[in-house]
Amino acid sequence: LAQAQSGSEPGKNPKKSLRKSRELRFLQLFFSSNMDQTEKAFQKQGVSVAVKKVLGKKGQKKAARYWKSVGLGFATPKEAKDGSYVDKKCPFTSNVNIRGAILKGMVVSTKMKRTIIIRRNYLHYIKKFNRFEKRHSNMAVHCSPCFEPREGDIVTVGQCRPLSKTVRFNVLRTDKNQIFGNPRKVFMLF
Repeated sequence: LAQAQSGSEPGKNPKKSLRKSRELRFLQLFFSSNMDQTEKAFQKQGVSVAVKKVLGKKGQKKAARYWKSVGLGFATPKEAKDGSYVDKKCPFTSNVNIRGAILKGMVVSTKMKRTIIIRRNYLHYIKKFNRFEKRHSNMAVHCSPCFEPREGDIVTVGQCRPLSKTVRFNVLRTDKNQIFGNPRKVFMLF
């Protein structure tokens, strides 16, 4: 009768099943409320970065989230402050510093995970013919989850330390752009 009331199967320890259900409930609440967990390993913000104090009422419980301003007149996105993503290469929520060149380009591909390809158009002068020719270069750029750029958008990127074999820039701002058709075919100078 006691086993039937507790809801456990006969032959199993009711305390163990209750403990497991509590652990499962805790893990479900923790993962659903605090962070977006999509990787096999548990993702958390780095230990080396100091956590800023969370301002609020005394009774209010809110998980501490580290974020910073990259400076140079770029505002920190709201999603970086209030979001729940964990990205160790994000310039707003990790210890990646922006230094060096600030460039603009058009988004060409968003097929990779947290990395986009931007196209930079420029004119090259031919001295013999006294004319310019159109040229372009593609660049792999890390895109934090706080931005959701689409193909054809104009992004401002800032140079940082090497993040991978080909990535040395980070997205700082996105501007929506109305480009009709294939963005690769449009030649625009920024």
